[in-house]
Amino acid sequence: MSDLRPAPTPDDPRSPDEFFRDGGGPVDSLLWWQLERHEALLAAQRALFGGEAAWVRLRVWVFLELMALPAARLARDELNRHFHHVKEDALETVLKRLRDAGLLHWDASTQTYAITPLAQQVVGMLQPLTADTAGPDDDLAALLAGVAGAHQLGLLEPQQLNMLQAQLARLREEFADAMASGSEFELRRANARFERAMALVDRASDAVKAIIEQAQASGHARLERLARDLGHAQASLLVMASQFNRALQQADRQRVTLGSTGVTTTDLRQWLQRQAGAGELHALLGEALSTGVQPVIVAAQELVDGAEAEFERDRPKPADVAGLPAAQAAPDGRLEVLSLPAELGALQALLNGWTAEGRGVQPVAPAVLGGSYASAAYRAQLLPLLGDPQARHLKGATGDMARQPWRVRWSAEQGPVDDETVAWMSRGELMSDTE
Repeated sequence: MSDLRPAPTPDDPRSPDEFFRDGGGPVDSLLWWQLERHEALLAAQRALFGGEAAWVRLRVWVFLELMALPAARLARDELNRHFHHVKEDALETVLKRLRDAGLLHWDASTQTYAITPLAQQVVGMLQPLTADTAGPDDDLAALLAGVAGAHQLGLLEPQQLNMLQAQLARLREEFADAMASGSEFELRRANARFERAMALVDRASDAVKAIIEQAQASGHARLERLARDLGHAQASLLVMASQFNRALQQADRQRVTLGSTGVTTTDLRQWLQRQAGAGELHALLGEALSTGVQPVIVAAQELVDGAEAEFERDRPKPADVAGLPAAQAAPDGRLEVLSLPAELGALQALLNGWTAEGRGVQPVAPAVLGGSYASAAYRAQLLPLLGDPQARHLKGATGDMARQPWRVRWSAEQGPVDDETVAWMSRGELMSDTE
């Protein structure tokens, strides 16, 4: 039997506490408490976006037009002239909805409307609706702009950093799935978005560094920790740049050229996707199969005659089977095996020594510096392998490196170092899992 009870509407006088098992809201959730404090803001948004889609668009359009009018007080005659396209009863319904939601204030003494402070808060949340174009990276751009702008105004909240870090983690998973797919087209689409995301993240690096320094100066430990975690999320995205290049190079190697025409399988697929009837590829054959197939009926006697003639015709005798050649002694030689760089083994030995000595936190410089600049750069690129969950299951030196009980933690600070080939590098430390 179907449930004939009416579905609840957004305006039902229902308490949010009845949705929880314990009969009350999550008291340990800071976000729930913040939403409860801004009940008026939620009610204003519900008044704007509740109901049919046509009414929602009309209400939002009228509201944004009102917020753009450069007047402190608005008479009803002025509103009628400004919204002369709208029917009078529809305009009155929208204005009454905005008054009831606290977005407009009606002054009976002066017979004018005024914009409320609550409306100023709501219009800031509707800014993405006024953008000319919507791209796939608007989500990241909006979060980065919110964090950078709030920091400049001194209004930054930890929840904003949490949301931005979560978005960066989702992007990293999306790019990792594209690389795991092995599809050239998925890789190129993801690579285009990856480059745009990297450009946005690079522009926000100075803001993240400034947030860390300000949090240290003010003693805001939670904000500093979240900002550092955000910096690590940015660094993990930067590490994927070389992985993208390797994946694209692998896709290029797998591309097949059709004969001597110079046309590749990628070109063919792109041409097929651009066709108007891409969903019906058989339509590209045109009238190539317009000639019907003419079957040939063969009688049984004719089949027998053909079989007898096949058996009776002369065939060449098969060649005699020759034996295998005699065994020959293999010449002396040496097998050349590609070996890994010596820097990897030296770094493994250093970390194993620190582990045996039971050391805790160690600076990054002793593990990176030494030898030439190329050797130091190579060892610095090896450090992100420490603790990599994907590389842990590999065999060989790379897997051994990922299974080391050490983790690298880079700092935003930089400074001079005492080395013959490297004069300046980022600060950082290696932490043992046993700590």
